[in-house]
Amino acid sequence: MPIYRCNACAYVSEEAIVPVGQKQPCARCGHACTVYGTVFFVEKLVERYTAAMRELQVLRSAGDDAPEDQEEAPASATVEASSSGSLATAEQHQPLKDWFSARKISAEFDLQQVDTAGYFDDAARMLGDGLGLFGELIDRVSFAYRKGHSSVFLELGRLAQVDAKAITQLCRELYSHTFFSRYYYQKPEKTVRVTLQTAPAIRRFFEGGWFEWYVLLQTLDALKAANVNQFSCARGVKVTFPNEDLHELDVMVLPAGGSPICVECKSGEFRRDIEKYLRLRKRLGLNRQNFIICAADLTDEQATGLSAMYELTFLNLRLLPAHLKSLL
Repeated sequence: MPIYRCNACAYVSEEAIVPVGQKQPCARCGHACTVYGTVFFVEKLVERYTAAMRELQVLRSAGDDAPEDQEEAPASATVEASSSGSLATAEQHQPLKDWFSARKISAEFDLQQVDTAGYFDDAARMLGDGLGLFGELIDRVSFAYRKGHSSVFLELGRLAQVDAKAITQLCRELYSHTFFSRYYYQKPEKTVRVTLQTAPAIRRFFEGGWFEWYVLLQTLDALKAANVNQFSCARGVKVTFPNEDLHELDVMVLPAGGSPICVECKSGEFRRDIEKYLRLRKRLGLNRQNFIICAADLTDEQATGLSAMYELTFLNLRLLPAHLKSLL
């Protein structure tokens, strides 16, 4: 039976009615919780338990070797969100909320947008890392959702064997975690047919949510590489300016003691919105380096040319890590 765990009050309950991948109000506090398959949920718990036990063993070994008169380090006053499990909390989002409040901007956060207890982040990493090969699958699934189609058919015979194998493995993996409701592979014909899930969360993922997840993960990787362990991050931030103008920011990261980095993630057409982003950057008070338009279909040359034309930073996924490194 599907199960959920509330990130607000830690209540755990089974859910027989709401489909896997959709949200269910917590029976105790009413906070919106994502419903997961029980097997998947238990697998994740075992993974975290195993990792925690390894870390505890290392800490105990280090403690045995430490001098007896060593003083305990003072607790940090800033939220340390270097572990993914601590991201989906109000405390982790508070520094960003304070930053907006100081500028008289109201910000609304959905904590589950950075909740890595599910499989959305893992799936996004697979798609983003293999975008050159998996891009057609993403486009066709997104197109099928928009047109109301229920399935997608793939012919793999024209591909190299290693590429066809990678696509079938991806489809099986996504099916095992309920991103597809059915998966068929006809070996003689070398064809794949997947039946789409009707859950809104899965549809949003394929229609662009995967790209936001992947950019967030790239940003977290950059923070880790730069040894920045204290930060606040959010996805899908709904902001209201003093004149009641509404905007949604795809990915926001605020390193402790630094300036926010805002990344707008575009898996489709974006050029008609350039003027809107110019105004938004100025209203947020961010410099051009910290306001990024990351577009999946931009070439390196196009990104460089657009960045020279407008007071914004245009990047593709290949250029994003190096730019983030320069900011940190």
